[in-house]
Amino acid sequence: MKRDGLIEQGRILPILVVVLSLLLFPAPAGATGEQNYSGDLLARSTLTGDWGGARNYLAGKGVTVGLDLTQVGQGVVSGGKSSHWQYDGRGDLNLLIDTGKLGLWPGGFLTTELEGNFGNGVNEKTGALMAVNNSQIIPVTGKDDICLVSLNFTQFVSHYFGIFFGKLATITASSGDMNEFAHGKGDTQFMNMAFNFNPVVAMTVPYSTVGAGFVVLPTKDPNEAIVTFSVLNSVGTANSNGLDTLNGNKLTFSGEGRMRTGFFGLTGHQLLGLTYSNREFTSLDQSLRIFLENRDIQKEKGTWAVHYNFDQYYHGN
Repeated sequence: MKRDGLIEQGRILPILVVVLSLLLFPAPAGATGEQNYSGDLLARSTLTGDWGGARNYLAGKGVTVGLDLTQVGQGVVSGGKSSHWQYDGRGDLNLLIDTGKLGLWPGGFLTTELEGNFGNGVNEKTGALMAVNNSQIIPVTGKDDICLVSLNFTQFVSHYFGIFFGKLATITASSGDMNEFAHGKGDTQFMNMAFNFNPVVAMTVPYSTVGAGFVVLPTKDPNEAIVTFSVLNSVGTANSNGLDTLNGNKLTFSGEGRMRTGFFGLTGHQLLGLTYSNREFTSLDQSLRIFLENRDIQKEKGTWAVHYNFDQYYHGN
């Protein structure tokens, strides 16, 4: 199947964080490049084509529209909690506006994404710790919601530096623990959550939340090297605006760097990231008796994580 591609109130600290970030996320790598939607059904890049030429015209003017639909038929063949088969899916509507191509000002990108899923997946029937169908845990786990998961603006002030703010989808085609072979939302590569992004990062980084930050392109080319830093609402959700829960004691600070390598004369990438959240978490260092006797569960403030991944081609023509 072809796819159509793509502050709690009164608190001062979060306001200052956002303002400082703005004074100092880029558009997804490749998202701003022109794409030709023309061609016959078997050759063109998207299922619905160029819409009589309108789609190519809009893209040339900096307005790119993408509609994706993923459909899944999946069941537990053996073991698990139930062997029932299920049909489900997830859809995305993306809109990217390039202010430079639109004739307004250079370096500005407005990104919008509307996302929702349908049906009942098998995640609760497998007995596995990790979700085997990632498309059913986003935008909201266990709900057939249509959510505005992304509405943010990026402005590059030079070829090397840009700022971003708004509501962010932290997993995109080119960001969020990016990997050439194992990355995404469960629609283009693997379906299992553990093969789409590092589950450790999910402890501190929500899938969709409000935030701000900056991006650095050391070589001007995001495909060669990219460094990002962001400050996020650590309790934001896809089905809320995130501003009503924004609080100085519930923030996530996330930094990530990725660079291209040329080992063995072939393309590869190295990625290193660090996240820290200052909100409260359930402590793992406590007796099981506390849970069995329904006593007060101990909390710990703050947690951090380091994540690393790499990809490497080992054969080329």
